Amino acid sequence: MPDTHSPAHDRVELEDIGSNPHPEETIGTLIARRLSRRAALRGLLGGAAAMSFADQLLASASPAAAQPAPGAAAVAGPSSLTFPEIAHQLTPRDAVAEGYEIQTVIRWGDPVLPDAPAFDAQRQSAAAQAAQFGYNNDYVDFFPLPRGSRNATHGLLAVNHEYTDPQLMFPGLPEEGPAKANPSREQALTEMAAHGMSVVEIRRENGRWAPVQAGRLNRRITAETPMRISGPAAGHPRMRTSVDPSGREVLGTLNNCAGGNTPWGTVITCEENFNQYFGGAAATTGDQAAAYKRYGIVEKAGYGWGQHVARFDLAQEPNEPNRFGWVVEFDPYDPQSVPVKRTALGRFKHEGCTHAISADGRVVFYSGDDERFDYIYKFVTARPWNPNDAAANRDLLDEGTLYVARLHDDGRMEWLPLVHGQGPLTEANGFASQGDVLIETRRAADLLKATPMDRPEDVQANPVNGRVYAMLTNNTRRKPEQVDKANPRPTNAHGHVIEMIPPGAGTEKVDHAATEGRWEIFLIAGRPGVDAGAQYHQGTSAEGWLSCPDNCTFDSKGRIWISTDGAPGTSKVADGLYAADTAGPGRGLTRLFYQAPTGAEVCGPCFTPDDETVFLAIQHPGDDKGSHFAEPSTRWPDFDAATPPRPSIIAITRKGGGVVGA
Repeated sequence: MPDTHSPAHDRVELEDIGSNPHPEETIGTLIARRLSRRAALRGLLGGAAAMSFADQLLASASPAAAQPAPGAAAVAGPSSLTFPEIAHQLTPRDAVAEGYEIQTVIRWGDPVLPDAPAFDAQRQSAAAQAAQFGYNNDYVDFFPLPRGSRNATHGLLAVNHEYTDPQLMFPGLPEEGPAKANPSREQALTEMAAHGMSVVEIRRENGRWAPVQAGRLNRRITAETPMRISGPAAGHPRMRTSVDPSGREVLGTLNNCAGGNTPWGTVITCEENFNQYFGGAAATTGDQAAAYKRYGIVEKAGYGWGQHVARFDLAQEPNEPNRFGWVVEFDPYDPQSVPVKRTALGRFKHEGCTHAISADGRVVFYSGDDERFDYIYKFVTARPWNPNDAAANRDLLDEGTLYVARLHDDGRMEWLPLVHGQGPLTEANGFASQGDVLIETRRAADLLKATPMDRPEDVQANPVNGRVYAMLTNNTRRKPEQVDKANPRPTNAHGHVIEMIPPGAGTEKVDHAATEGRWEIFLIAGRPGVDAGAQYHQGTSAEGWLSCPDNCTFDSKGRIWISTDGAPGTSKVADGLYAADTAGPGRGLTRLFYQAPTGAEVCGPCFTPDDETVFLAIQHPGDDKGSHFAEPSTRWPDFDAATPPRPSIIAITRKGGGVVGA
């Protein structure tokens, strides 16, 4: 997800690479023995499956493997995915595999609430934006209607609005420089209204998805929506402000990146790069300067909201940043429900927060802290969830244990508890309570010597095989002396994907709550034959390689769908959506399904329960260097000369119906 560097979101990300956890000679070692460092290492399979395919893998050193040309009707190789790949591109328009169609479901500025005015890019206001679909959509989730059903044609779309690009939003602003840092008051308030979330009722009729006009469950959540603070940090002195002396109430949620849901049907939305909204001299001279620094809060805020709204000025409200960086839960089926910041899950730059149910019924939530050299976490509820009593689950996220991951060179991994009084997390080190541990989660994890990763983004459990997949986007700042088995490439521009394997993975009794497990590599991104160390299945085509994995999801067959965030970067191709088997002969054979318009990032892949639609969030289209409101690099999706590019949710379906990917 985009960093504070703009335009084109030149974010530096953390990358991570692992090795086969078994003590015997790994397939990676065998391949490396046969191929030079600059050759295409294209076939990383795990365990016995890897060994059985060793000869096939070693035979494929060429950058282009034996796949049909893009658009070909038949598909060669062992992949279970039958769509014809598209060619890599970087154009003002998007593209999808032949036999599929793209539908624009909802765009920035479209009405959400009944009183929303029609979108007018030339005359925006905070009041209008608060009733309209927000900007830079990211996380997407589909909640069937009625509640508890598996209806795949009628439901609620829950969508995050991460951040704003004022030079593309508002007319008359410069393409770079003061547009973001020096907004007018109305622009600042409009940007605040464009943050947060939208909940929109949608329906599929005659094969087409569209919002239900003035749906009764529709909702906008913004940077000013009242929220409750719960869990161990609620009421802590560092959570109190002049407006909220109790430390238990807060206005809004900021920089909501990816997210997740719960087994009891609520939304989990995650605050990521919250640091860029707060500024002032106290960032370097105040009592909390060291804590601010660990979260990236600097004197000159990325957004200039503090000129107009006191709570973003550290001189006036030094504790306000402590009230952001949390996981937020709310009920999408109740537009009157009060969102709750669940502090037990820790405070860091949450990319997402996705769940798996452990063998004993406890619920485990996985998260990545999206910054180079930061960590992977999981939270384990103190008790099992109750599928027959919704009230029993209402505050389940307030009690449990937060863990951080340590990955060992031999393929073992440990989950280290972040619990006050245990190990170094004591008053002697500045932690007087569990509230302190959670407010300074990053520092607590530092003291536990967790493994610094290459920008951990989405972390999700595969519901079919029980393995947990972590997207590690990149880390160009890793030096040769910082390389280890979990992070094997210096100056890692393209990232990789690892699998974390809890005990019982592949059986009905997966112990996601366990404090030990294994890990190994799924793929190492980059262009084979060009980017050192790139590793895929040997059958990956010239179009199937990817750069900067970001979000992921799984279809009902357990196949992984990976969206990317790094274009054009060093790869010189647009971001896209790729798919691969996670088991069998096609394991790790990535195939290109969709590619975004120039400047855009692909986020939030989400399937309907029948696998017949995949929703995507297309974020910051046109966010290229030199692109601005009057002269954008694309006018996607409207291609109207009077309309700037509009972040949108799209739905991809198969022409004539059927399962996506087949």
